[in-house]
Amino acid sequence: MAYDRNNVFARIVRGEIPCQKVYEDEHVLAFNDIRPQAPVHVLVIPKGEYVSFDDFAAEASAAEQTAFLKAVARVARESGVAESGYRILANHGPDASQEVLHFHVHIFGGKRLGRMLPRE
Repeated sequence: MAYDRNNVFARIVRGEIPCQKVYEDEHVLAFNDIRPQAPVHVLVIPKGEYVSFDDFAAEASAAEQTAFLKAVARVARESGVAESGYRILANHGPDASQEVLHFHVHIFGGKRLGRMLPRE
């Protein structure tokens, strides 16, 4: 799948669309979701052009991957959910309902989230 440089997250990284920034460094941008599904709902995105987790894992530099993982943990801590617990979610492809084709992770927390999938 080709990367679309005009997707909403690419435009946010370039500053064309405003966001409620939570964290930023050389490789990563984190911001509050505009339609939060939990008291804490932050999106963490790499600044590089990666369509999915698979693309990011295969193509991103070690520095980008390290910065991304550290940013997710830092945002969770600074959002006050590291101790009580949080969920990390990354959708990949149409079967997972990935809406924006720019790799991103959702951090959900601030309340009891319950099971993600029912027990079989």
